[in-house]
Amino acid sequence: MSGRLNGKIAFCTASGAGIGRATAVAFAREGARVIASDVDGRAFDDLKKEGVAECVQLDARDAAAIDAQAQRLGGVDVLFNAAGFVHHGSVLDCTDEDWDFAFDLNVKSMHRTIKAFLPGMLARGGGSIVNIASTVGASKAAPNRYVYGATKAAVVGLSKAVAIDFIGKGIRCNCICPGTIQTPSLNERIKALGKQVGGEDKARAMFIERQPMGRLGTAEEMAHVAVYLASDESKYMTGTTIVPDGGFTL
Repeated sequence: MSGRLNGKIAFCTASGAGIGRATAVAFAREGARVIASDVDGRAFDDLKKEGVAECVQLDARDAAAIDAQAQRLGGVDVLFNAAGFVHHGSVLDCTDEDWDFAFDLNVKSMHRTIKAFLPGMLARGGGSIVNIASTVGASKAAPNRYVYGATKAAVVGLSKAVAIDFIGKGIRCNCICPGTIQTPSLNERIKALGKQVGGEDKARAMFIERQPMGRLGTAEEMAHVAVYLASDESKYMTGTTIVPDGGFTL
């Protein structure tokens, strides 16, 4: 099936790499007019070659800049929120600054985009909001993911609150809760862990071993889920979490 997002306008955050990039490309391939954003303007190489209509350098922590984009675009059909950061450590390793940064980027960024873009979506008669959460925090705990898990649990709560408040006005809001996904972000964590456990190969094996399927997920697999939630195929679904995790939560 193709053209599942024909005629839709989609605004995406964290489109420079990983799940964000794969989703922006997948949306474009399915016919959406995609406005891709990322804090790093150098990260947009080849996105337009993949069919993305526009690339915007944007900090998901900048409310004024987000508001300006919402006003400029005048309404979208799909809002995809993927900006996030993985803090490593327990409560004893988490400073107030770490806590504030993680919640600002992982949760408040979604509050900012939803608050900015929701009026335009309502004016268009509805739309789909898709937020990236995680199995960690939303479904189970993982070692040394104290503040990360807290933020991702908050994303689920935020999404359900938006869903219930606008359920009769054409707005749908759902979460994707991935397991361990092969992304540049994961590569950085593997590199850091490798210094502690005797090499990156051993560190990567540790991440793979916790996946019952025996492999990591891919960003493209998460993008397939995002396309479904953005499309009219899921129009009877709101306030839910989809858990593509390779059995991590079983």
